[in-house]
Amino acid sequence: MSHSTTPRSNRPDQAARLPAGRKADLALFVSEAGQVTVGALAEHFGVSADTIRRDLDQLDADGVLVRTHGGAVSQSVMETTEKKLDLRLRLQTSAKDRIGALAAGLVQDGSVIMINAGTTTLAAVRHLDKHRNLTVATNNLRIPIEMPPDVCRDLYVFGGAVRLSGQSTIGPVGFQFAGSGNDLDVRCDLALISVGAVSADGGYSTSNLAEAVMMSEMVARASRVAILADSTKFGRQLFAQVAELGRADYFVTDQAPPADLAKAFRANNVEVLTPPPGPPDRPTEP
Repeated sequence: MSHSTTPRSNRPDQAARLPAGRKADLALFVSEAGQVTVGALAEHFGVSADTIRRDLDQLDADGVLVRTHGGAVSQSVMETTEKKLDLRLRLQTSAKDRIGALAAGLVQDGSVIMINAGTTTLAAVRHLDKHRNLTVATNNLRIPIEMPPDVCRDLYVFGGAVRLSGQSTIGPVGFQFAGSGNDLDVRCDLALISVGAVSADGGYSTSNLAEAVMMSEMVARASRVAILADSTKFGRQLFAQVAELGRADYFVTDQAPPADLAKAFRANNVEVLTPPPGPPDRPTEP
């Protein structure tokens, strides 16, 4: 019996396959491989790297897989391993940028803001370049590096244990001066809080208990609260609740929530902010 020696990626039926069929095969391939690069996918399917990138972007937007820098990871792999900051910075980049721009629009010059650790809040910080005289308190160790130098009047980092994977601190939301045995009472005009999940019943939640406690304290000390989360967080509930749904004044996201969640937001007087339709304001990673 003879066997074809034509590589699968160069076979006529592969080249002629409709894009929808290729995307389905691509999703299955990533699911079986767990993690794969753009180059390997382009070679396997016999198409350009740019075509693969577009397919991966669409599959990521559909929640089928997770787009990473230079490739993709299956959802099953992401669910069983901790999403360290360097990896999370590569996820949902366009959505987070749009959310960040909207959230930055809630910040008033001269105000005091608290910002929790997270890649979505980090996106908001990058849109604060036109603001001035802000007082910022955060547990996000990346913010002192990312914050534009002319924006802050004062910048404070909450102390505590350092989580290297998230480049953040975990500890009390407060400060002590030398010789003082009590925490100073700190308040803010606005808290920008990114969360890992949001649901009508479970409110806002995250996977780490200590982070949830810290985020909840920030919420309690804020005159206004903006919760930030992209659409992949809808309808999910993680280990530790940060706050009930109605505790936020604003929910900032990239897409309109599903009907049941939107109804719950309205019932709790939470204003949902979504960007206008259109192309990304900034290019996504290659």
